[in-house]
Amino acid sequence: MTRVAAVDIGTNSTRLLVADVEDGSVRELDRRLEITRLGEGVDERRILLPQAIARVRNVLAEYRRAAEEAGAERTLAFATSAVRDAENGEAFLGEVEWSYAFKTRLLGGDEEALLTFRGVSTGRDVAPGTVVIDVGGGSTELILGGPDGVAFHTSLDLGCVRLTERFGTDFDAAAAHVRDVLAGSVPAHVRPRAAIGVAGTITTIATVDLGLEEENPEVVHGHRLSAETVAAWTDRLEGMTVEEIRALRGMHPDRAPVIAAGAGVVRETLAHFGLETLEVSEHDIMHGAALAASELPEEAEGGAPPTAHTCC
Repeated sequence: MTRVAAVDIGTNSTRLLVADVEDGSVRELDRRLEITRLGEGVDERRILLPQAIARVRNVLAEYRRAAEEAGAERTLAFATSAVRDAENGEAFLGEVEWSYAFKTRLLGGDEEALLTFRGVSTGRDVAPGTVVIDVGGGSTELILGGPDGVAFHTSLDLGCVRLTERFGTDFDAAAAHVRDVLAGSVPAHVRPRAAIGVAGTITTIATVDLGLEEENPEVVHGHRLSAETVAAWTDRLEGMTVEEIRALRGMHPDRAPVIAAGAGVVRETLAHFGLETLEVSEHDIMHGAALAASELPEEAEGGAPPTAHTCC
């Protein structure tokens, strides 16, 4: 058994998973999420802004402490869309590795898709012809697979932060853009028969749909959303102000400004494939990263450098 810590430095949020990994199974010990909006302005300016970097560094200091207190033997911090789009992305990751002693990895879109499928399929069978839909802050990954692995995967620039910054409240224009990207990027032979949805947009819709006070992974995991329900929630969110969305039972307040755009991606993707149901999964890229972390060389004793518990 190996105790690991995986950190997702995403476009919209920074997440931590501390888990025990043994024989390909992942047992969660600690899970945390903070909305840090690292991708703020990246779509337009192609750089990570100082304020956004500071928000992430504050959270990473907390996560480093949590990993050490939990006795994590191996740690892996991975970055996705915002960091790979930013001109200063690799320099930022280098600072993260030096400051917090996380082994870092910048994932390309293909790697992100495959690691997501690895996480989703951990401890379960994925039915043939299933598409995994991962709506992030900067990109959306679509992975078609089953018991024999991945048959098709793609990473599309359709994240909830990116679309919100690009289209604002012009949801009709955003939806048309999503439809155009799907039509131009997904081959006609990709015809899934089932769908699994992961990440914050989808788990938040499930949380609100279930009427929970806050996201409870044990309840949300396995919940099924009909395409009709997704469309209804999307229409409702598009007609609300950010403050009204924040007031919804179960809504993470910091996700409110971008949730409508993310929901639109889910709605249009289900419609594109003609799928009637979406299964919600709390097993996602974090579980894939936990498995990847367990395969790293064991960390040298001594832990993080002296700067690891300071912000910036």
